[in-house]
Amino acid sequence: MLTETECRKAMEKGNFELPEPSGKAVIILTQSWCPQWKAMKGYLDEAEKRLPGLKIFYIEYDLTPFSEEFILFKENTLQNREIPFVLYYKEGKFSSSSNFVSLEGFLQRLDA
Repeated sequence: MLTETECRKAMEKGNFELPEPSGKAVIILTQSWCPQWKAMKGYLDEAEKRLPGLKIFYIEYDLTPFSEEFILFKENTLQNREIPFVLYYKEGKFSSSSNFVSLEGFLQRLDA
């Protein structure tokens, strides 16, 4: 899970820095109640099995004390109003983004 400090740093800088910047990783920005997030969360263990070393970071920002600030950051700075919002990274560098995708679509974005 992403920490408040990591999220606030992203809001200040305008983008995320990976806590562990190597290999393949995703950052998922979502709200806890979202049905698409629940579906994605259900396949993340399988994604990690199929792609050993994958790092998954997420924030359910509706459950945080900074949710209103974070929504503005996500919608205005990151230009995304849908949830979940997934940021994909390869070797520590941003490679693409998506909203809800199936497990296969998720793995394809990571070239798995």
